[in-house]
Amino acid sequence: MDEEKDLAQRKKEAAERAKQLARERLAARQADEQAKSAAETGSLKTPPNSNGSQLETTKGEATEPASADDLALAKKRAAEEARARAAELRRQREAAASGAATEGDLEAAKKKAAEEARARAAELRRQREAAASGAAAGDDLEAAKKKAAEEARARAAELRRQRESAESGAEDDLELAKKKAAAAAKARAVALAKQKAAEASGEDDELAKQKAAAAAKAKAAAAAKARAAALAKQQGDAADDEAKQKAIAAAKAKAAAAARAKAAAAGEDGGAAKPSASSPNDPLLQKYVRIIEEHLGPDVLEDAYINRLAKDVPTLVVPKEAYYKVAEFLKYNEQLRFDYLSELHGTDFQTHMEVYVHLYSYPNRQPVALKVKIERDNPEVDSLVPLWPGANWPECEAYDLLGIRFRGHPNLIRIFLGEQWVGHPLRKDYEPYDAEV
Repeated sequence: MDEEKDLAQRKKEAAERAKQLARERLAARQADEQAKSAAETGSLKTPPNSNGSQLETTKGEATEPASADDLALAKKRAAEEARARAAELRRQREAAASGAATEGDLEAAKKKAAEEARARAAELRRQREAAASGAAAGDDLEAAKKKAAEEARARAAELRRQRESAESGAEDDLELAKKKAAAAAKARAVALAKQKAAEASGEDDELAKQKAAAAAKAKAAAAAKARAAALAKQQGDAADDEAKQKAIAAAKAKAAAAARAKAAAAGEDGGAAKPSASSPNDPLLQKYVRIIEEHLGPDVLEDAYINRLAKDVPTLVVPKEAYYKVAEFLKYNEQLRFDYLSELHGTDFQTHMEVYVHLYSYPNRQPVALKVKIERDNPEVDSLVPLWPGANWPECEAYDLLGIRFRGHPNLIRIFLGEQWVGHPLRKDYEPYDAEV
């Protein structure tokens, strides 16, 4: 659209220049005809002035003849003015031929031409007044008239040639501009066609990649299901019996540990706590259990013990339903105030999965660990990001590597392997899709 506007503007400017040249040619033709008529008839009447009135000599008035110096000076002035007009006309025509003249320049040229016309009329009046004085010799006056007529004809001829050359140059410029515009339009059309073709091919390639990725995922999922079914058949009833025995043993161990924790917390001599000498953190464990059971009840804890393998940290085991409630209590209770989450990770125990959280209280300078066990087939538990924003990336890591989903997480994504990865590498039954990788 911009090039079409530029082309229309150039056409308009060329038309305006052609009109201006036609007006100038008409004015030159009229001036030439007036000069010829003046030379042939020898009339001494002056042309109309700017107000349309005629200048006439005073009849019956005594005049003195003009000297030869005055006539020579008038000729010299006329020659200088003719040269100046020719130079100005050449500049105007060069500007018009190059197409660079603006509307302001054209208006200025018009004003200059009008001023020059008035100046020529005034000079002509002065010459005619000087000729009207009747002092010049007949031969000199006739010769001056002939020279003036010849100069006028020469100027008119030169003006016609210049105007014709300017018109031809303007036409050539217009034709060249049209050719350039057409070439530019063709180039843009070719570029646009190439771009559309590239975009279409890119979209086709992307669609093909997506289809291939989806097919690969489907194949991997089918292969994983087939392997799982085969493994389940191979294990048979023996695996089921072993799992049942492990579950029974774990339940017994939980019950025994809970009994020991309650006995240590309540004490056998009427409720006084008996701190264990085996660990310096036994009083902290008893304190945590007592405060939690006082506020939340005894059913929110499945087990409580000192983890010997983790620097004797007091460890609380809670059911999945009470996981978020106990975590919220540990943070906001005035006696506990665990305001910092330093660690969160998951573990696959084949029979179940477990989420381990390590907390620290800066006001009390005390640690605690919180554990929750979840089903392996549907590993899902509440997110702790609303309580501790530092749980954001650790929960994404557990989701990426183990497939544990955290309800209420603001943006649960796979941060290591990507959403196209098949399976979760930290599961005990994980088999890579590509064995060579």
